[in-house]
Formats: sequence, structure tokens, C-alpha cells
Amino acid sequence: MYDLEEQEKIDALKAWWRENGKVVIAAIVAAALAAGSVVTWRTHQARKVQEAAHLYAGLEEAARGDDATKLREAATALMDKYPNTAYGAMAALIAAKSSFDQGDLKSAGAQLQWAMEHAKDEETKAVARLRLAAVRLDEEQFAEALQLLDAKHPAAFAGLYADLRGDVLLAQGKAAEARSAYQDALAKLPEEGSYRLVVQAKLDALGGS
Repeated sequence: MYDLEEQEKIDALKAWWRENGKVVIAAIVAAALAAGSVVTWRTHQARKVQEAAHLYAGLEEAARGDDATKLREAATALMDKYPNTAYGAMAALIAAKSSFDQGDLKSAGAQLQWAMEHAKDEETKAVARLRLAAVRLDEEQFAEALQLLDAKHPAAFAGLYADLRGDVLLAQGKAAEARSAYQDALAKLPEEGSYRLVVQAKLDALGGS
């Protein structure tokens, strides 16, 4: 009796396998392929980050050596080939500073705009936006500068944003509003920060306290 029951179970299992075996095998194969795809994708991403890091190291070296040509080439490569890595936005910031120092405000503005749009973290975006507003100030595009400074930004940048707002307003001849912006900057800058002396000097020049 026992052997008969066992045989019936075996026969039932064989019948089930004949009907469903292909589906089970297909599911196993699909799962294996999916797992392999994830591993391949992660490996590819890791390789891209390593390549970007290598290029970024070259960019930093070019910056230290004041080699504007190599710096621009490295930055362009990072921005074109690795826009989705943190290195892309950082390269754009460094390239923008180089362009600004050379008096090329147009290129600096474009590079900062790119950094602002591609940065993966709010802090880098805030830096790019602040520097772009400074470029717009130099270009006397005051309305755009103020619009950039009105954008939401991390609280840690509030003092710097308020200070630059004061610079823009002062350039527009709005001394009273500039004074208010500098006072706001002082209220938001760290108490131990040395930059407070710069803001205080601006405020003193306007007769503020």
C-alpha cells in the first residue's frame, strides 16, 4: 500500500512537471538573466565613476598648474561623457571659475548654468546658482541675478545669498534695500565666520549698523 501511494505521488509529480516544467525553467532563466543584468549595470556604473574620477584628477592638476587649455578639455570631457556623475557638475564649477578669471563671462555663465541643472545635490546647485548670480551682476543683468537669488536654497547659504542680493541692489542704486539685505546677511552668517567682516564693511560704508 505504501509503495502504491508513493508511486502515485511520483506519477502526479511527473505529470505536473510535464505541464509546468518549461514555465518553471523559463522563470529560473529569466531571474538569472535579470540578476546578471543588475550586476552588469552596476559594474558599468562603477567603471564610469572610476573613469570620471581619473579625468577629474587631471582637471585638478591642470587647475593647479594654471593650464587653462587642459582644464577646459578635461572639463568638457567630464560634462559630455559623465554628466550623471558628481564629477560633471564639479568640473563645470572649476571650468566656470577659470573662464571668469579670464574675463569670459559668457562661458562662465553657460558652465554654471550646466552645473546648476546637472548637480545631484542641493549644495552644489546652490553654489552654482550663487556664482551664476554673481556673473549676472557683472553683466549688469540685475533682474536675472535677483531671480536666481530668490530661488530656494539650503539654509547654510542664506547669509551668502543675502549678501550678494545686497550687492545687486546697491548696483541698482537701491541703497536702503541693499542695507537691509546686508543686515539680513549678518543675521544669517555664522558668528565665528570671517566673512562677516566683509559684510560689515559694506554695511558701514552705507551708514548702517
